[in-house]
Amino acid sequence: MSGPSRQASIDACFEQLASGDETALDRLLPHIYEDLRSLAAAVFRGSAQRTLQPTVLVHEAWLRLSSRGNGDAFSGRKHFLRVAAIAMRQLLADHARRRRALRRGGAQEQVELLDDMAWTESSEPIDVVALDDALARLQQVDERLARVVELRFFAGLTHEETAEVLGIAPRTARLDWQMARSWLRRALDGR
Repeated sequence: MSGPSRQASIDACFEQLASGDETALDRLLPHIYEDLRSLAAAVFRGSAQRTLQPTVLVHEAWLRLSSRGNGDAFSGRKHFLRVAAIAMRQLLADHARRRRALRRGGAQEQVELLDDMAWTESSEPIDVVALDDALARLQQVDERLARVVELRFFAGLTHEETAEVLGIAPRTARLDWQMARSWLRRALDGR
């Protein structure tokens, strides 16, 4: 299924979720699985992260999303993408923390930010735990900037898609991304 009929099926599932149909989430998965897998693969492209695969990340994120309960249904595609990005961020950080704890302070799980997603000039991978901690601090300073990072980096969305999800102008999404990258660069460099 593709195009308008696929989107109609996705919209119908979200409407059913909003009306309290707990089984609608199960019907939603086949329609959005490949999208979620593509988003997860974007996070790992060129990554030093080799112990957690995109498919595992999608499955774990789906388990978190589906355990939210009927009282906390998604209001639509935008809300779903925002929550999926947060779930992927948390899963990556939790996984990295567990691996670090197992190694008792050994090598850190790192992920490389590519192309316009990078906030450093070098191609060195970024420590996922440090990134998660920095994002938590950024959220305290400016929640929207943190959401932009989650959607751009963890969900792999473009500026336009990020703007749509957050209900802001694409130009604002670009400016927020630039500001967030600058803030995170300083935070991750320890300044």
